[in-house]
Amino acid sequence: MTPPALRLGTRGSALARTQSATVAAAVTASTGRVVELVTVTTVGDRSAAAIAQLGGTGVFVTAVRDALLAGEVDLAVHSYKDLPTAPAAGLRLAAVPPRADARDALVARDGLTLGELPVGARVGTGSPRRTAQLRALGLGLDVVGVRGNVDTRLAAVAGGRLDAVVLARAGLERLGRLAAVTETLDPLSMLPAPAQGALAVECRVGHDTDEDLLRALVALDHVDSRAAVAAERALLATLEAGCTAPVGAYADVAEGDDGPEIFLRAVVTAIDGSAEIRLSATGPPAAPEELGRRLAARMLDRGAAALLASGGTSAVAARAGRAPTLAPASTPASTPASTSASTSAGRAHD
Repeated sequence: MTPPALRLGTRGSALARTQSATVAAAVTASTGRVVELVTVTTVGDRSAAAIAQLGGTGVFVTAVRDALLAGEVDLAVHSYKDLPTAPAAGLRLAAVPPRADARDALVARDGLTLGELPVGARVGTGSPRRTAQLRALGLGLDVVGVRGNVDTRLAAVAGGRLDAVVLARAGLERLGRLAAVTETLDPLSMLPAPAQGALAVECRVGHDTDEDLLRALVALDHVDSRAAVAAERALLATLEAGCTAPVGAYADVAEGDDGPEIFLRAVVTAIDGSAEIRLSATGPPAAPEELGRRLAARMLDRGAAALLASGGTSAVAARAGRAPTLAPASTPASTPASTSASTSAGRAHD
């Protein structure tokens, strides 16, 4: 008897369906079962308003998770950066497949790079994080808010309404649109969002757990990608900031002096770009969450809560106990201070 098709819940955008189709193909190859994509419309899909105005974290995933919990779909694929940092009861993060390039990418008119754009150039983004970091570079750019899918944003540049847009390189790659990129932005000047470029595959857990499906999904998990993203999201959670906050974080696993280690960099930037707190730390891959929490605590000690509060994005501000220790916007983002201190769990660097 042929087993029933598995139902994979996904948003309906071209990018979401492309991402989900990749996971579906891997599940079919592992289990032999047909996987059907089931489109779920989310709050973020129904409105053109800024994400923060819609409630911020969860607007692109809540409806998909609800469908999974209700048994309407058997698994779900999300852009990991869209997930709230708090766990969802009844669901399991079964797999984090190999992460794509996490960096941001510039698509500009006339093949220009970020440094070649003239003062006053209109650069579009829907992200407070990108807005804050672009302003902090001190290039005199006019950063304007945009919503819409990848093609809509690229069309704004092609049609002359914008001089450039900043997008996730991973999304452009998955859609086969890398030819449009005029510059891939160095994380030293533009740190990506926590979990950018990563996918999250969820399934139900409980009395109706499909053990065969769970085993197939676990086989898709990439240990280093999961560890890196866990460090970034633990930092975000400790800052009590959501996916719309002006927080950048990027971790990678590399060979250190004593074996593999996670190198985590993070920045919190005032939304007007006037100041930022940029720190980094290293720790063992076996304890990524501890690394993220430790670095976030140091950022809070430097005044990160005050910067987050300036954008209205963090409840931590109410208990900020000291004035921020900030790097002014005139300090180049690519040349952070290099002092360091040792800790028992790894190294931490300013």
